[in-house]
Amino acid sequence: MKAINIVFIVLGFLFFVIGFVGVAIPVLPTTPFLILASASFVKGSPRFDSWLKGTKIYKNYAEDFIINRTMTFKRKAQIMALSDIMLLFPLIKADNFYARTFIIAVFIVKYWYFIFRIKTVKE
Repeated sequence: MKAINIVFIVLGFLFFVIGFVGVAIPVLPTTPFLILASASFVKGSPRFDSWLKGTKIYKNYAEDFIINRTMTFKRKAQIMALSDIMLLFPLIKADNFYARTFIIAVFIVKYWYFIFRIKTVKE
């Protein structure tokens, strides 16, 4: 097995564990970490990718997004709230005009993407 495959497998498990913890702790978004885990396993090992896609946590939190590009309103709101909190700290602390402008642009693109590019489905 190549070293790069091992790195992707380790990253896949790291993202899976963070996503799993996100189920219990609402501050951590589950879906993005499971998507990262899936992407890492695809690069690292088809066997681990198949294992991940067979887990209940993957089916409940990431499968709809990956297959249909859809999310529930609740999941969208959780992801948006967490990312807003994370972006507000540097926005408040940044003294540089260009840094603040970049962060505001990230806010705008994020909202545009979540509102217009990801369809909302009912739970």
